[in-house]
Parts: sequence; structure tokens; C-alpha cells
Amino acid sequence: MTLLDLTRRVETGMPTYPGDPPVAVESHADFEADGYRVSRLELGTHAGTHVDAPAHTEPDGATLDDFPVDDLRFTARAIDCRDAGPRGRIGPDAIPERLEPRVDFLVFRTGWEDEWGAERMADHPALAPETARACADRGLSVGIDALSPDPTGGDGVPAHHAILGAGLFIVENLCGLDALPTDRTFDLYVMPLRVDADGAPARVVADAETGLIRRRDER
Repeated sequence: MTLLDLTRRVETGMPTYPGDPPVAVESHADFEADGYRVSRLELGTHAGTHVDAPAHTEPDGATLDDFPVDDLRFTARAIDCRDAGPRGRIGPDAIPERLEPRVDFLVFRTGWEDEWGAERMADHPALAPETARACADRGLSVGIDALSPDPTGGDGVPAHHAILGAGLFIVENLCGLDALPTDRTFDLYVMPLRVDADGAPARVVADAETGLIRRRDER
């Protein structure tokens, strides 16, 4: 098994979506004063690598606690969209016409993980509304290596409404996507904090070998 960690480290002062709470990891107790160490963590539910539940944008949407943990294990495909460019729109033609029936998650690799913390971080590519609707129609949750599948600072969040409105998930701020295969499926595990909320920071891990192993087993 080859596990790939696709998760941003949570640390003080890390980049956040504009207007979201800042992140701080501070000492609450230390060995010198207390004989043990405890840290205090302050952050919003959408800090770093995180998963959006439908309740994030849908008034009647489900919260994370409404889903069993098995719903956060996916069969995924990675899509290379690095040619979209700053503020570009990823069209529905980026989605393969034929996906294996069990695929239920698409990872959009825009290359924007390299802009993490940079001045133009918010100028990332985004899904065109029709692309998000196509994902929703096919029951595909979505991950992206950027702040959002919608334009940051744009007018509205149509991709969020399409995907979360269909009861699916969005995972944002992924990293390490260069290591993912783009020619076959892989297992993806999204493990958020267990909190009944609109979203939560998550450890996101891909098993890069499962797709290949399954294809061999099916022969």
C-alpha cells in the first residue's frame, strides 16, 4: 500500500479564505511550568485542507454529523487542469466521458497548490457552473488544490450550490497532487474532525495502488 498525504499542515498564520478566522496553534501548558504539554488550537471550520458539507451553502443541507464515516471513502480520478490559467474556467470537457461505474470523486489538479500563500493565491482557476452541474448530475464529489471550486471574490458560488445542493462533498486546499495517477482510479479517504458542523479540517489520504490492484484482480 502506498499512501499519499494530500493535506496542508495546520499552523499559526497559515493562509485562509478571505474573511475566514485566522489560524493559531499556541501553547496552553508546557513542561517547564506544568510538567506536560497542551496546545490551544483556534481556527475556522474551513481552514487548510477541509471538507465542505452541504450545510455550508444550503440552508437545509446536511451537516457532517449526518453522514456515516463510510460516505467519506471514495473511488477517485485525478483530472489535470493545469492549462486553465489564472482565473480560468474549467469546462465540462475536462470530465472524462467514460468513468468506471464506481468512481464517485474527481480531483481537479490546477497546479495552484504552488501558489499557497502567494500574492496571487486567490487568482486560481475555478469550475465553470456547467462543469459543477455535470459533476452533480453524475454523483461526483469534488476536490481541488485551490481555495475553492468557485472564483474567490467572484459573484456567487454556483459550483458550491450545484455540488453541495446534490448532497455531495467539496474538498479544498489539497496538495501533493503531482503524485496522483491520472490514468486510473485510486481510493481516497477524507477524515474530518468529528464535529456537527458545515465543514471541518480533514486529513485527506490517497491510496495510489488500489486502482491498479483492482484492475489486475478483475482480469
